[in-house]
Amino acid sequence: MKQKVTLICTECLSRNYSTYKNTKTNPERLELNKYCKKCGKHTLHKETK
Repeated sequence: MKQKVTLICTECLSRNYSTYKNTKTNPERLELNKYCKKCGKHTLHKETK
């Protein structure tokens, strides 16, 4: 069972990425280091609702 999630930058709060995750194997929220175009660097992106 996959669910579509949106990732938000922790520094500038822009919603840059969307991805899918398996909610059975990973019930906790995703946290990934991704490149933010607005900040111009790699930052931590967290899953939003």
